[in-house]
Amino acid sequence: MAIDVYKEWLGIPEGQRPPDHYQLLRLVQFEDDPDKVRKNYKKLNGHVRKYATGQYSNESQTLLNELAKAMLCLTDSELKLDYDKSQGREIDDRDATTGRRPLTAYLQDQGVLSSDQVKEVKSHAERTGLSVRDTLVQLKLVEPDVAARALAQEIGRPYVDLADMLPDDSILDQVPRALVRRHTCLPLFVDNGGVLVACSEEPDAELEDEIRLRFNMPIRPVMATPLAINQGIAKYYAAGLRKEAAAPVKGSKSSSSSASKPKVVLSDDEKAQKKQLGILAACWSVIGFCLLDTFFLYDFIYKKIGLPEMVPFSGILIGAPLAYLIYITQVKGK
Repeated sequence: MAIDVYKEWLGIPEGQRPPDHYQLLRLVQFEDDPDKVRKNYKKLNGHVRKYATGQYSNESQTLLNELAKAMLCLTDSELKLDYDKSQGREIDDRDATTGRRPLTAYLQDQGVLSSDQVKEVKSHAERTGLSVRDTLVQLKLVEPDVAARALAQEIGRPYVDLADMLPDDSILDQVPRALVRRHTCLPLFVDNGGVLVACSEEPDAELEDEIRLRFNMPIRPVMATPLAINQGIAKYYAAGLRKEAAAPVKGSKSSSSSASKPKVVLSDDEKAQKKQLGILAACWSVIGFCLLDTFFLYDFIYKKIGLPEMVPFSGILIGAPLAYLIYITQVKGK
């Protein structure tokens, strides 16, 4: 039996179908406070997750995705501007970029920083070469998530709590671990014609090009704390969890040829394990042939043809070369 999840789970009247982003997140129309948007989203996300393992698990997952997309739209200054216009809001274009003030000004408006603290932060950042966001955290003036939200406000990007996000495995598989570590980013899923990627900083041209080449669509950056991103990388890119994607080939649209098949790149742990097994196999190849000399070949062959007693001929002539071959192929990787 079909269920009206909007009515039963969110209390949205039947006449509002489909609900707009504000109705879906139970907000007043054209709510401009991103913190209030995120607060409502987090509350509704937790409520809908209660149904994720029951008979309505598919409906729950669909609604969770819809809630996430609505939140991301309303906390992205540019997307929100376009969306509000589509909903009939009259917007003064002179205020279209009011969300792009320096993050210290945003925190001052919120009563988090004083003017003296702002001066201290800027001075410390100049002396140390740290970013203002990292300086705020280092001086323990704000929590990391507050600093990340302020940075998102400054550059006009939405902020996400990665604890509420469930990355798409098919997206993670196409972006190698080395790339996400180098840029401190975490791919999430495809949304609104772009690849949603959680970043600790505004993405540079290299990352934008990599995402476009791998997915044939642009990057959609969202901001998160460096700690949350690194924890996500450790979780979703754990050793042996997924194969490394091949580097994208510029100008190529097909990956069906043998030349474009992904090359498996071993993790540091896997390389160490392979090296240990290679050394062990090399040692046993020598030991095995020496034991063969001692307990079999000497009595039945060597003694009869007059060879010196207890000389490990097969260990020297066969075991040693075999050990060397194993060493260069397994340990050295040639």
